[in-house]
Amino acid sequence: MDISFVIVTFNSIAPLKECVSSLVSSINFDINFEIIIVDNNSHDGSSQFVQESYPDFQLIKNEMNVGYTKAMNIGLKLAKGSYLVQLNPDVFVNQGTFQSLFTWMDEHKDVGICIPKVLNQDGTFQKQSRRGYARPLEVFSYFLKLDRIFPNHKVIGNYVKTYLPEDEIAQVDAVSGSCMMIRKEVISDIGYLDERYFAYQEDTDFCFRANKAGWKVFYLPFVSVIHQGGRGGSRSDPYKAIFEWHRSYYLYYRKNLAKDYFFLVNWLMYFFIGIKLLFSLIGAWFSKEKVVGTKKP
Repeated sequence: MDISFVIVTFNSIAPLKECVSSLVSSINFDINFEIIIVDNNSHDGSSQFVQESYPDFQLIKNEMNVGYTKAMNIGLKLAKGSYLVQLNPDVFVNQGTFQSLFTWMDEHKDVGICIPKVLNQDGTFQKQSRRGYARPLEVFSYFLKLDRIFPNHKVIGNYVKTYLPEDEIAQVDAVSGSCMMIRKEVISDIGYLDERYFAYQEDTDFCFRANKAGWKVFYLPFVSVIHQGGRGGSRSDPYKAIFEWHRSYYLYYRKNLAKDYFFLVNWLMYFFIGIKLLFSLIGAWFSKEKVVGTKKP
């Protein structure tokens, strides 16, 4: 098996239909692949759609919403491919994307993880798809928009790598799990996603661990996908999604980065996470469209 695609779905039937249709039509017959759908107890007909429209897919139906990370691990553990692809249900796959990634990865054996260029629905580049490790200065620079003032600064702009050209191949620290391609040997080396993360930051954590083990992470913009941010399962329970995003960043920071900083810096980070959580919840309460994450049209 060349490639295993794993898609976790939770009440996201409309984008899921577009995703699997684009994925199947994008792959030529020279690639041997499988598609695994893990459904987190959706009540919108997602499982029925897969069973009726794609009976050859491997469908796992969880009895409850176990979270993105645990559900993704369920699929990854069943995967037989030499490469495993984490794919969000709100991603549209362009023609030939994975043949090109497969060929490139086969020629670069020291690269363990890659991602294509990820676009918003309006065709603009989704900056969050390639990023740094979210260290304190990077995070504050990003949220204070200093990276827009100093986009070429390699520290201030490191959260979303603003100093890197969009159309050049580049080694990066981490990539988004929206369309992450993983060499199977990486999982054999470092294990699966850390299930302490219900959702969010599990991708950065995985890349952090892979880098630490000597694997390279690459951004490959010669092919692209379209990520329709905000159309996934987070819409079903936006307040929980907001809470889990902030909880996951706290867990990620405490696990991987806190040891590198003086305790006052860590306290400042935890305080910032708490304040941002509060304002995000308040903002969601007053917002008509309750979307977590990237939401460009």
